[in-house]
Amino acid sequence: MKKDKKGISRRNFTKLSTTALGSIPIMSFDNVLLNTFPNKKDDIKVNLFSKHLQFLDYNEMSEAATDMGFDGLDLTVRPKGHVLPEKAVDDLPKAVEAMKKFGLNPSMMTTNIWDPNDLEQRTVLETASKFGFTHYRTAWLKYPEDQSIAESQGLYGQQAKELEAQNKDLGLIGCYQNHAGNHVGAPVWDLPPILKVTNNEHFGIQYDIRHAVVEGGNSWELGLRRINTFIKSIVIKDFKWGKVDGKWKPINTPLGEGMVDFKRYFSLLKNYNINVPISLHFEYDLGGAQHGKRNLTINKKEVFASMKKDLQFLKSTWNEVQ
Repeated sequence: MKKDKKGISRRNFTKLSTTALGSIPIMSFDNVLLNTFPNKKDDIKVNLFSKHLQFLDYNEMSEAATDMGFDGLDLTVRPKGHVLPEKAVDDLPKAVEAMKKFGLNPSMMTTNIWDPNDLEQRTVLETASKFGFTHYRTAWLKYPEDQSIAESQGLYGQQAKELEAQNKDLGLIGCYQNHAGNHVGAPVWDLPPILKVTNNEHFGIQYDIRHAVVEGGNSWELGLRRINTFIKSIVIKDFKWGKVDGKWKPINTPLGEGMVDFKRYFSLLKNYNINVPISLHFEYDLGGAQHGKRNLTINKKEVFASMKKDLQFLKSTWNEVQ
């Protein structure tokens, strides 16, 4: 592990820093939500999507994330995740304790939540709120074949509004991810009719540039322009088109090796003044880690090296952009 001139490891430094921060007066809740991440001239803060470390326990994943240079974790709290929804009351505090031990403060989590009337989902949010989380990704939605898209948008808008009211009570922000395919939000342009029903405060979009470019091609900038005011968190990953078994498909790649123009994207984020929590994903081949496997086919050191390389690319590219 890298040490400074006085021999203090980064891990121990973050522990000391976390302890010191405990004596600083707490900001108002609104400031915590809005100012957690840096302005356009500062270094970027990055959370690692914990799906890719599900071969590790809470302590091991937290130590690994800290050693690689991540600022936090986007914790999976969903079926087959690091924390199972039905065990959130017992296990979420354990995950948070491990994260804080290594200087990682909880902020982001990925869930299967959408129904504000579901008791288990409500319990997950209540528990997360108690332990410092501020942002969570919701479940994905689809358009039923037996009703029009407009009718579905109306229904989903009302559900989002109800969920936002619950989020406000708990001090959370729910984020719906635009995901390529036949999901609601894949074209991006279909999200404003749903989101405009909310107050755009405790509910919005988790913007995924990889999925936006897959679906939008060269028009992804127009999509971002249309929905940028709804963005509450973002996901970073890359891809390129290629033939698989004779068919053209998106092929996931390390950052900078695919089709996403990160310099242009980052310049737009800065111009729109979008400073929100960031989750870095790894969906290219990492011996099963890309799929959240518990057993890997490659050495975990190779996984960590790839993750660190992407993180360094992300931070250096961000800093290059004015």
